Amino acid sequence: MTTWTAQFIAADTDLDSAPILRREFTIDDGHGAVTAATLDLSALGVVEGWLGGQRVSDHLLEPGWTSYEWRIRVVSHDVTSHLVGTAPGEAAVLALVVGNGWAAGRLAWGGGGGWYTDERAGFAELRIVFEDGHEQRVVTDTDWQALSSAITADQLYDGEDIDARLRDGSFLTPGEVTTPSVDGHEGRTSTVHTVDIGERELVADTVPPVRPLAEIAPVEVWTSPSGATLIDFGVNLVGWLRVTASGPAGTVVTLQHAEVLEHDELGTRPLRTAKATDRFTLSGGEEDRFEPRFTFHGFRYAQVDGWPGTLDELRTAVTAVQVGSDLTRTGTFESSHELLNTFHDNVIRGMQGNFLSVPTDCPQRDERLGWTGDIAAFAPTASYLFDTRTFLADWLRDVWLEQQHADGIIPFVVPDVLKYSPAEDFGKPDATAVWSDAGVWVPWTLYQAYGDTAVLEEQFDSMAAHLRRIRDHLSPEDLWDTVFQFGDWLDPDAPPEAPADAKADKGVVATICAYRSATIVADAAELLGGHEAEATEFRELASRLQAGFRTHYLQDDGRILSDATTVYTLAIVFGILSEQEQAAAGDRLAELVEASGYRISTGFAGTPFITDALTQTGHLDDAYQLLLQTECPSWLYPVTMGATTVWERWDSMLPDGTINPGEMTSFNHYALGAVADWMHRVVGGLSALSPGYESVLIAPQPGGGLTWASTSLDTVHGHVAVRWELVDGELRVRATVPEGVTAVVRLPGAAEQRLGGGTHELRAPAAVPAA
Repeated sequence: MTTWTAQFIAADTDLDSAPILRREFTIDDGHGAVTAATLDLSALGVVEGWLGGQRVSDHLLEPGWTSYEWRIRVVSHDVTSHLVGTAPGEAAVLALVVGNGWAAGRLAWGGGGGWYTDERAGFAELRIVFEDGHEQRVVTDTDWQALSSAITADQLYDGEDIDARLRDGSFLTPGEVTTPSVDGHEGRTSTVHTVDIGERELVADTVPPVRPLAEIAPVEVWTSPSGATLIDFGVNLVGWLRVTASGPAGTVVTLQHAEVLEHDELGTRPLRTAKATDRFTLSGGEEDRFEPRFTFHGFRYAQVDGWPGTLDELRTAVTAVQVGSDLTRTGTFESSHELLNTFHDNVIRGMQGNFLSVPTDCPQRDERLGWTGDIAAFAPTASYLFDTRTFLADWLRDVWLEQQHADGIIPFVVPDVLKYSPAEDFGKPDATAVWSDAGVWVPWTLYQAYGDTAVLEEQFDSMAAHLRRIRDHLSPEDLWDTVFQFGDWLDPDAPPEAPADAKADKGVVATICAYRSATIVADAAELLGGHEAEATEFRELASRLQAGFRTHYLQDDGRILSDATTVYTLAIVFGILSEQEQAAAGDRLAELVEASGYRISTGFAGTPFITDALTQTGHLDDAYQLLLQTECPSWLYPVTMGATTVWERWDSMLPDGTINPGEMTSFNHYALGAVADWMHRVVGGLSALSPGYESVLIAPQPGGGLTWASTSLDTVHGHVAVRWELVDGELRVRATVPEGVTAVVRLPGAAEQRLGGGTHELRAPAAVPAA
């Protein structure tokens, strides 16, 4: 365990900019050459480190967002190369630039901010090792100085202002520093003071860093009907614009970002109060290069005001930089259906934009919070497409921390900034179905995906506390209907202004979800061992919930209270019904799906599971018709409207091209893309038979007129791939299985087979796929 001697420091005076914290030091003499150097960084805010005149890495927004009240990450960088050329006895400079970030900036839609600190502070500990083993440390303390910078404003929601006239590189090199002044901004220096972080724990960073993922050139630059200059980057991304410009000193180039156009102008209404605007002030020199790094935007389009050149010059001067947590890609999917392929691409892009330090709901408006309901739905898809082990395991640590300080309640968002800025619409906060169930469903998903019980061991107390919170708030009838519930949030039939007004009864949804969570925690208790009492406790709770459901929600004719697609979906997939009841529920679900014209009729709770519910009860063709529907509401409707990410609402954009009138409308929300999990398992035909894919099931189920599909996954045991095609009345399957892994193959009309490692060619009679 690392012990740090550095302290958090902040400027003694307001520098009217993102402060630069600087320390000049001399490399120790008499110990030979530098052989290694490590720099540990952290901040109350976000920090960028500089050493030897260079940025220490391409990492962004460090140390990331955690529940800062209790823990703050410290990020370690190998900086040996930054000092190798510096001889013993020579001077060097270590500098930090500190932005507001999550800790000191505004968060949530209430307009407030600084929930975690009233001043941004930096932390650094440089350890230099010499040939003879001597170690020199340079740490943040009161011997440092603070300087003003060219970053005159920075907020995650609102953007960043950079004034090139205030740039001065003297802070990077030994010797005297200068701080330029211009109109309205006086260059300043300051002493520093230490910032007491109290009982907060400093923890070594274990998660993939946020960094640039791609660079995207404009596909079109034009003038709108109002005379505005607009840029289209072709895809909805998360990041910012890098701009190179020249012009008279003091010229301000303003960039406003948005996801869509409306009436041929920039569609900013969905941003709510987020300004999403960067301002770059030119120096008057030959050329200025601007790139914000203390903000991020969700956008496809940008409006540029004050550009000093031509549209053609703008096209070559601007590049979009896509950023996100740099997770390793593990899963793929492709098929003969181009719209489905585009939808899958959109799922990936939306995940990349919303896995940014924490799993967020959206990247563009005055929100961008770690909504638990979204990741509860999406975790299986996420953990197939990318290696999420450390990313989600770290987030789950904050889930448990928040719980421990909230009487066992898993909050709506983690980290829970809403405890400082409550959402009045949601009533008194308490555990709520799907959202709070993330504390059970996500660790179970990670165990299933990677086969490591460590996450269950670490989270077991959290999982148990959630179930006990539910138990203590059940009604006398053993129903979970006594507290606020989101229910089947964003049911497409709910009014735009009332997203919780779903067809599915909230108590039914919550009680079935509680049953699932109780069953999972009982299973986890048995798996881990040493938790026999808890296994019994939660089996009994599951039995109570099932009995309450059967008595009060399951009617004599097999119908479930509220008779909506979501209640049947959850009852089937979560296993609360008997085999006979499940068959009847599947038939009723198929009737409702057909009656809806194979358009989506589920919200957040039902959507991730409805195709599974249909498939499990013998209604595969209905599942395909639902999946491949293009009329609104459907998964593919946004694709037909040009979407490049998954939307929050089925009709975030209406068929006439106008934006949904609801106040809450995002064009980058990954939750409804959770159906990709079914696509991988059922369409592609690859799923785990045992945790971590130690054994796999290869069982493609063609349908929907698809003539081929392929999927692959880099598991902890190796690369698994399945490709199938329909040729001349045959289903032909090519399966790749890693050594040491057993594959069970189930093809329509063929006997079950067991395969070992290698590449296998298989054939079976092909059923005529539904068109």
